[in-house]
Amino acid sequence: MTSTNTLESSANKLHDAVRWTRAQWLLLMVVCTVLALDGLDVSMVGVALPSIGQELGLGTDSLQWIVSAYVLGYGSLLLLGGRLADLLGRRRIFLIALSVFAAASLVGGVVDDPTILIATRFIKGLAAAFTAPTGFSIITTNFAEGRERNKALSIFTTFGASGFSLGLVIGGLMTSLSWRWTFLVSVPIAVAVVLLGLRYIPRDKPTAENSGHDIWGAVTLALGMLGLVYTLVSAPEKGWGSVATIAGFAVSAAVLAAFAVIENKVKHPLIRFGILREGWVAKANLSAIGLFGSYLSFQFIVTLFLQSVLGWSPLGMALALLPAGLIVATSAPFADRLIEKFGATTLILTGLVSLGLGYVLFLRVGTTPNYVLDILPSIILLGIGFALAFPSINVQATAGIRDSEQGLAAGLIQTSTQVGAALVLAVTTAIVSGHGHTAAPASAAAMLEQYRPGLILSAAVAIAALLVAASPGRRRRDATEQVAA
Repeated sequence: MTSTNTLESSANKLHDAVRWTRAQWLLLMVVCTVLALDGLDVSMVGVALPSIGQELGLGTDSLQWIVSAYVLGYGSLLLLGGRLADLLGRRRIFLIALSVFAAASLVGGVVDDPTILIATRFIKGLAAAFTAPTGFSIITTNFAEGRERNKALSIFTTFGASGFSLGLVIGGLMTSLSWRWTFLVSVPIAVAVVLLGLRYIPRDKPTAENSGHDIWGAVTLALGMLGLVYTLVSAPEKGWGSVATIAGFAVSAAVLAAFAVIENKVKHPLIRFGILREGWVAKANLSAIGLFGSYLSFQFIVTLFLQSVLGWSPLGMALALLPAGLIVATSAPFADRLIEKFGATTLILTGLVSLGLGYVLFLRVGTTPNYVLDILPSIILLGIGFALAFPSINVQATAGIRDSEQGLAAGLIQTSTQVGAALVLAVTTAIVSGHGHTAAPASAAAMLEQYRPGLILSAAVAIAALLVAASPGRRRRDATEQVAA
């Protein structure tokens, strides 16, 4: 009888373990809302670019900085953000970074100086470099490993995709009032989440065991990434062959080389480079660069094309692109089932084929397109491609990696997406603006021809990523890695 009761008690505890408490749900909603806010902010600002350029007198090369400044801040400190959260406390870092995000949004919504506006975007990118990995680690440390954590992470990623999708429509609505509202609308949401976070995010203690280790590694990594991304996004304006650009690459390379030397000598390195030879880490990161680089560049060009060339309203442009976002958002909850059934590699290849085809089809678009026949097929293909490839690349990047380095692998893949986006967008802008020449073409047809090389580049980058993903990989070792394959 006692044995039976014990078994029943154990079963009840196991059953209860997968039922979240109200506090857990509220904790998850706080963290997920911040990720959605990041996606919302990026897509809203993208919709508002033509209006910002018109009011502040900015050309294509300057507008790039509205996007790239965020990437600069995010990509340069992402690997460091999660590490500092472990050392200083996740709750503290998360709430401070979110407060900074809110303040930068407020300033960006009221200033008229383009330099200050771009600076607020950089600061918001820095804030996101701390909230994104910290939010991820808050989930992994407050939800039990297994089905409970997998469910939480699935909801987490769905919120990110949904935020980006909703941002297109909300951005269109806000821009119809004023582009400034695309900045200001984030402020009350962020403030409310900070207040909720103070109550529902559990207090945690800084990790003392790793404090003091690899300080110089952290410093050189941050400085090297900052220099590299800055050089990439400023190259279109200064010229790819200019002394400033060449010097920027040289200095960044030297600092990152110093980082590599440090990592090979310290006892507890920030990054163990051997991880690139494990699993499908290297291939997944290269695929991520192609996926995000091509997609962000395409959206940048199409946003300008539909509004500046075709004269569409911000809301009309947002609704035109919305189907892609809806496909990504609605498919996110089922991504894990598709990966388990077909394998990550198959879905990555299928997604990149769909993405490349969507870019190629869009090259047919002229100055008087029919939306249903000429534009919508590309938008649907891009949505399908991104929905299949994005979660699969993340799974492939972390499959077969030991638990102690899962955070490192996740940080690497996120950094690759941002640096890849900065690189391809910088090259795209250089092509479109003619290395800083932004004089307005005389006709819509001439403007379309100015944008077309950028569209071709997006297609070429996606095809290159497809070739990388299709290249032979190493032999599969276990069940986890077979899912990634």
